[in-house]
Amino acid sequence: MNMKKIIILGVIAGLFWAFSSFDLGHYLTLEYIKGQQDNFSAFYKENTLLAIGAYSAVYIVTTALSLPGATLLTLLGGALFGLVTGTVLVSFASTIGATLSFLVSRLLLRDWVQGKFGRHLAAFN
Repeated sequence: MNMKKIIILGVIAGLFWAFSSFDLGHYLTLEYIKGQQDNFSAFYKENTLLAIGAYSAVYIVTTALSLPGATLLTLLGGALFGLVTGTVLVSFASTIGATLSFLVSRLLLRDWVQGKFGRHLAAFN
């Protein structure tokens, strides 16, 4: 395994460790989001671009790492940003996150999948 793969695995493992060690999952519950909706709205009104950037970053990481909570983040986006802006943000963030997930999986697992299913993948490669 080359150094690039080791670094990517280390970053992913570190993010999963942080998610579980710091109990970040409780921030992705409906109760928490409902309780903080006024705070989120006030922050969005005061710091529009920062709120959009932070929301997008959290959504991208959640999607890229396949963490639970994307549905709640989608609901939060609609409630916080409105229908049009929320839909655009969720669409872009989920697409970017899914693309990152695909690229990391392809980079890390390519050799294993190629060795196991190589003859079936010739048409794709």
